[in-house]
Amino acid sequence: MRRVLVVDDSPIMRTVSRRILASLNFKVDEATDGAEALAHCAKAGAPDAILLDIDMPGMDGLSCLREIRKLPSLQGVVVIICTSDDSISRIEEAIALGADEYLMKPFTTDIVIEKLRQVGVAR
Repeated sequence: MRRVLVVDDSPIMRTVSRRILASLNFKVDEATDGAEALAHCAKAGAPDAILLDIDMPGMDGLSCLREIRKLPSLQGVVVIICTSDDSISRIEEAIALGADEYLMKPFTTDIVIEKLRQVGVAR
């Protein structure tokens, strides 16, 4: 079973993401910020994909993405940035840092499926 790590400080967004991903037969793990996400990956191993919020207290998503792309154990992990910030510059920054794709909040199941297909995580 493919595994996705959802990283978001909002319990509601984690719940919505978990329900969507579980309905698509993914095992879902959760973290509340970037530091917790990195610790989870160190303990549980690399997931197939990470849905990573940008704006979080503690370690934000862009800082976490920088660290993910430095770690050899996480080099093959697909990272999809999730944000409600429609600023093109933030999205471009995330892509430049190594994000594979991005999702604009709020999102639907169909959009999540399409993004996961685009990055090769879903069929």
